[in-house]
Amino acid sequence: MLPWTTYDAMRHAAATDPDGFWLEAARRIAWEQAPATACRPRADGWHDWFAGGTLNSCHNAVDRHVAAGRGDQPALVWHSCATQETQILSYTTLQRRVAGFAGGLRALGVGKGDRVLIAAPCMVETAIAMLACARIGAVHVVVFAGYAAAELARRIDDVTPKILVVASCSFQGRTALPVRATLDEALAGAGHVPDGCVIVQRTACPMRAKPGRDHDFHALERHVPVPPVPVRAEDPLYILHTSGTTGTPKGIVRDNGGHAVALSLSMELIYGCGPGDCFFTTSDLGWVVGHSYGVYAPLLSGGTSVIVEGCPSAAVILGLCAAHDVRCLFTTPTQLRVMRQGGADLSGHDLPALKRVFVAGEYADPALLDWARSSFRRPVVNHWWQTETGWSITAHFFGLAEGDPPALMEDIGRPAPGFWPRVRPPVEGGQSGEILLALPLPPGCLAGIWKEGALRPPTSYLADHGACYRTFDEGLITDDQAVHMLGRSDDVIKVAGRRVSGVQIEKIIAGHPAVHGCAVAAVSDGLRGQRPVAYVVPASWPVQPGWTAEIVERVGRALGRWVGLKEVLFVKQLPTTRSGKIMRKALATA
Repeated sequence: MLPWTTYDAMRHAAATDPDGFWLEAARRIAWEQAPATACRPRADGWHDWFAGGTLNSCHNAVDRHVAAGRGDQPALVWHSCATQETQILSYTTLQRRVAGFAGGLRALGVGKGDRVLIAAPCMVETAIAMLACARIGAVHVVVFAGYAAAELARRIDDVTPKILVVASCSFQGRTALPVRATLDEALAGAGHVPDGCVIVQRTACPMRAKPGRDHDFHALERHVPVPPVPVRAEDPLYILHTSGTTGTPKGIVRDNGGHAVALSLSMELIYGCGPGDCFFTTSDLGWVVGHSYGVYAPLLSGGTSVIVEGCPSAAVILGLCAAHDVRCLFTTPTQLRVMRQGGADLSGHDLPALKRVFVAGEYADPALLDWARSSFRRPVVNHWWQTETGWSITAHFFGLAEGDPPALMEDIGRPAPGFWPRVRPPVEGGQSGEILLALPLPPGCLAGIWKEGALRPPTSYLADHGACYRTFDEGLITDDQAVHMLGRSDDVIKVAGRRVSGVQIEKIIAGHPAVHGCAVAAVSDGLRGQRPVAYVVPASWPVQPGWTAEIVERVGRALGRWVGLKEVLFVKQLPTTRSGKIMRKALATA
């Protein structure tokens, strides 16, 4: 039960007594040792949440609900659009499988603080592996299963995992894509050599195990189950990579304590969900939404989580909502565009349990939201957050008795507790500019960056002499505290909700012998939100017929075809500033 009924009361409480506010929120979590303080500065200039407290995230997400009598309730519902399989795991079954696999990981030598890299599709086993790592204090590193070998190798070298967990194949549509060649190439190209690989064997495409290296996932599940291991609140729970303006993947580190408190609070405060409610996110588990609201938040709140492999059709989404009494649906604008483009008719579906639909991850135009509202006949709201924050910076608060004013429902909402945004105008007197967040950030945000084998402060995000966090997003804040987003201030491109750096693509294109110079800009895409377009200055004229196909193939091979580069435009020169910097925004609007 929330102690406030209005947004202003909640905001006032968080502002006037932040320690009291967050220690009260921490009561939602089962602690081995309850924290005595909320936020504590670190010697490196960043901050820790609930330092001195100890807990286990897996216990909070699974075991305590079994002990409370929810053992027979569904915890996870999984559906594969590729194989048409559906699995339902109760809390008791999830506890048994997670505890057994945790024992298997321990038998392979995995212990507290060790990294386990998980490169698998959105599957039950992926969630089990994540929770098993949390159970023994290991740090899971989930990466997108469709990465090319070079990208997988880069992440292996970044986090130096003791063990890799992979599925024998992933799917593109209903076509099985064997993983063996990619895995072997990635391991051959990586400087770090893991102790072994764990394989989830899939019926559609079994993988021949390599003796001495590979272990069977389901065989490891049959090990003697192990109990949850208490860890410090500030100990890492997971690392999740994101790309920034440099094109280098940054490993965002999430802690155990702050993460559990923030996500547990957000389920009731933002989404209006509690114990026994069903929450459905269409996000892949390799992305932050899949981490936060595909696995952890619904389970932390004692709810049921629905996850899907592949891109579900409108019929699949509606069928799952109806079959499992989904209360909240969390999806992307791209998914809504797919439904609209396919002429989805939602009027004939009876969804009495569905209360609201949330979107995030990319720009959602007003016409799309209007279509979704008229089709679902439910509130459809956008909210703003980042991989780095792990939960909403701004949102609409359905857990409060006082609803948002209707005008606010059209945009991304007002700041969540603990986020204190302000605008740094691009020119003196300007109303819009880059949005900065005052430090310390609230619980659940990044605990730092994984760099050179250790947790480091996120110095590349700091502004105003270390007093603020840079969002790299531009917008404005109105008198009613609402934040209005205008666009991205760096070159990150969001393709169907997935982030890729334009600089990263440029580096790959520049390696082609026919390329003298290049720039990549984002353009609007009616289906995927954005797509990259490459502008290339050739080393010589005329342009040869095969160059475009070679460049597209080069990028797809290096990063994966999901990047979606198809257009290569050959130009005589690129627009630059007087200092020689390429003006990508000028390209995107040309």
